[in-house]
Amino acid sequence: MTEYADPRVLVSTEWLANHLDDPKVVVVEVDIDARAYEDGHIPGAVAWNWKTDLVDQLRRDIVGPKDLEKLLGGSGIDTNTTVVLYGAHDNWFAAWAFWQLKIYGHQDARILNGGKKKWTGERRKLSRDERKPKAVAYTSNSLNQDIRAFLPQVKTAAKGREFALVDARTPEEFTGKALASEGMPETCQRGGHIPGARSVPWSMACNDDGTFKSAEELARIYADKGITPDKEIITYCDIGERSSHSWFVLKHLLGYPRVKNYDGSWTEWGNLVGAAIETGDEKI
Repeated sequence: MTEYADPRVLVSTEWLANHLDDPKVVVVEVDIDARAYEDGHIPGAVAWNWKTDLVDQLRRDIVGPKDLEKLLGGSGIDTNTTVVLYGAHDNWFAAWAFWQLKIYGHQDARILNGGKKKWTGERRKLSRDERKPKAVAYTSNSLNQDIRAFLPQVKTAAKGREFALVDARTPEEFTGKALASEGMPETCQRGGHIPGARSVPWSMACNDDGTFKSAEELARIYADKGITPDKEIITYCDIGERSSHSWFVLKHLLGYPRVKNYDGSWTEWGNLVGAAIETGDEKI
């Protein structure tokens, strides 16, 4: 993994297996379904539910700083803890948690390369014991909004200025044939994509075992779509989780300097009165 721009953000299954008893490491399974954790998780891992732990419960937004501090402290995490995140869907929601931790300035966050798929594929041990860590104090740093895109920036990008847009959804969603990924009930009123966006599905970044492709392969995938490191880039999907996966690839594995995740994504744009959309394949 030394080939990546920032290899420290990934850990292998072997590395994690050797650090399960390390008091400086907290392992977190992040998912949208708590049953996945209950059915078996990496020994010692705590569970974060995307729906209830990582989004604001009263407005559409990421979790606020006080709630994040409560979540981290209650998980036994302080500012010096190495947090290793993993989950299903080749780490969709783990990438979301990583992105959010970086917004709030946590220094040592990492993703398990291959996630739960690779761990179970190697027949490594799972546990059904719920971890109940001792709570500690956590104080978040100031917000880093430089890695988050908001609607005004996306409107500018849709007019063809400043930013390159990466649509991380499936080709069917991009063309407008589908309104959401199968099994994910996001609510948009129209199908299609933001004008000028390029379709680079998040799944193109992964091997069959859930691990990330090589840096050379990843760079080629994006370059073929005109997404290069000299550009300012905005990733989006339906609600920001898949696009946080693409953001992670572009920002940390490839080291592209100016990458933002638009978590408003198609749920915001596809419901926005007066917003232009495009349907069908990309215009080359």
